[in-house]
Order: sequence, then C-alpha cells, then structure tokens
Amino acid sequence: MLGVSQYSKAYIDDCRTMIREQLSAYRAIAKTTRGGSALARFETRLMSHLVLALDRCFVHRLRGKELKDGNPLNEVRMLCTSILEHDGVLTADPTIKYSADKSVLALRIGDRIALTDVQFEKLADAFFDDLRAKFSA
Repeated sequence: MLGVSQYSKAYIDDCRTMIREQLSAYRAIAKTTRGGSALARFETRLMSHLVLALDRCFVHRLRGKELKDGNPLNEVRMLCTSILEHDGVLTADPTIKYSADKSVLALRIGDRIALTDVQFEKLADAFFDDLRAKFSA
C-alpha cells in the first residue's frame, strides 16, 4: 500500500471510538475482579496490544508528515517496534529525536514497557490529537 498523507475525520474518529471501547471493556472487567497479580499482568499485556492496534489503524502514515521530533506519533512507533522486536524494552530509533522528558509516558530508553490503562489512555489521546492535527482531511 502507498503511504497515506490524509485520513478522513470520520475514520480517525471511528478508530478513536474503537480504542476507547476496548479500554472501556477492559475497565468494566477489571471492576468485577479482586485485582491482584493476574489482572496486573493481563493489563500490561492488553495495553501493549492496544498500542499495536492503535498504530495499525494508521500504519501507512507518511513518516515525513509525522515528523521526527519525538511527538506522540513517534512515541507510538517506537513503542510498537520495542514491543515486537525488543521484548518490550524501549529501544531508541536513530531516526527519531526522542526525549523522555518531552514524551507522553516519560519512559527512558531501556525501560520495560508495562503500561497501565491510565497511561495508555493518555498516550492514545495524545496520539489521536497529533494525528488529527497532521493527517486530518
């Protein structure tokens, strides 16, 4: 598929709704449990998968339009690569000017990626806001 320079507002909103519904479903299930280590392990795994789903919705976005300044789109790209190729340890991307201090999650290179639902929601909101600003038709 060719690179995508624009997404319709409706498509962006539909993807945002899908992600919010998944997060809401997790939270509903989490409320019915007593918590514990099993839920915590499930949460971090699910949030990693939701990061991958978030990126997949817009996987063909043009990198030039995304920019390389460590923005939320870059952060999601780095998280996905780290989850899939580096056993969930945040790994630097030499093409991105990443700064933990300016990032959404404040993860440092070498940190294990173990997101909570609150962290994921913050990341997803920043991702969609940045995407809408740069790619909305």
